[in-house]
Amino acid sequence: MVNWTHLKTLVNESPVQALHRRNPVFFERYADKIDGFGFDLNTWAQWEPFFRFCFEDYFKVTVQGIENIPGKGSALIVGNHSGLLPIDGAMMSMAMCNSHPSPRRIRYLITDWFFHLPLLGGWMRRTGQVRASLEIADKLLKNDELIGLYPEGIRGVGKTFKDRYRVVDFHPGFVKLAISGQIPIIPVATVGGDEIFPNIMSLPKMAQFLHLPFFPITPAFPWLPFPLWMTPLPVKWFINIHKPIKLDYPPEKAHDRKLVREIARDIQYEIQRDLNDLFDRRKTLFTGWDDH
Repeated sequence: MVNWTHLKTLVNESPVQALHRRNPVFFERYADKIDGFGFDLNTWAQWEPFFRFCFEDYFKVTVQGIENIPGKGSALIVGNHSGLLPIDGAMMSMAMCNSHPSPRRIRYLITDWFFHLPLLGGWMRRTGQVRASLEIADKLLKNDELIGLYPEGIRGVGKTFKDRYRVVDFHPGFVKLAISGQIPIIPVATVGGDEIFPNIMSLPKMAQFLHLPFFPITPAFPWLPFPLWMTPLPVKWFINIHKPIKLDYPPEKAHDRKLVREIARDIQYEIQRDLNDLFDRRKTLFTGWDDH
C-alpha cells in the first residue's frame, strides 16, 4: 500500500517547517545562505516531499554504499543515465538528502537545452542544478560541493528499451575535471530508471523538426493526454554507489588526452559490469532483488 504521509506534509505544515523538522542537518547547512547559482531552500523544501514519496513509496529505491559519499569536501558522482526524464538524478539527491549521516545537496551539471525550456530552467536552478561547464564545475568544487554528472549526456536518457542498461560511451570531461581539481570520482550504477518510460522507438526527423534532442514513442506518449503520458511505471530501483576512485596524477595530466580517455573508459566499463550483474540478478521489474 502506498504511504501518502510525505505528501500530507504539504497540507499540514509549511514545506520549510517540515524540512526543518525532518532533516535539521540539511536545513541548517543551507538556511540563510545565498547561493551564487540560484539554489533556493524554499523551493527545495516545496518539492522534497514529492520526490521523497517517489523515492520511498513509488519506486521503493534501495541504496547500497551511501557511506562512500563524503560528508564534507568535494567529489564527482558519476553514473549511467536513463529514463527519458532525469529522474535518476532526483532519486540520487533524495538518497543523499535523507539516507546519508551528513546530508548534502548534489549539484548536477545539466545540458543547456533544459535551461531554455519555459519555467523548467528557473526551477532547475532553484533546486540546485547548474549549467554543464568546466568553469562552473571548477567554482563548485572549490566551494567543496558535490557535483553529479552523467557522462552519457542526452544520449543516455534517450536510449530505446532494447538498449536499456547499455552504457553509451562516456564523455571524458569528468576525468579531466577530477585530475585538475585533485578530487575523487564516485561511480554509481542505477537499475530501474530505464524501464519507467519504456522507449519503444525514437523519431529523429520529428525531433529535428521540433528542435528536441529526441522524440520518443512509448506505450503512453504521444497517445495519452497530459499528464497520463508523464506517469512512470512503478519499477523498483537499485542504486549501487561504488567506493571513491582517487586518481594519483598531478594536475597537469588533465591535459593528457589519451590518459583521460582511458580512465573514462575504465570507469564506464566498471559501471557497465555492475549494471550487468544487477540486471541479471533482478527477479522482476516490480519486486526487485530478493538477495538484497
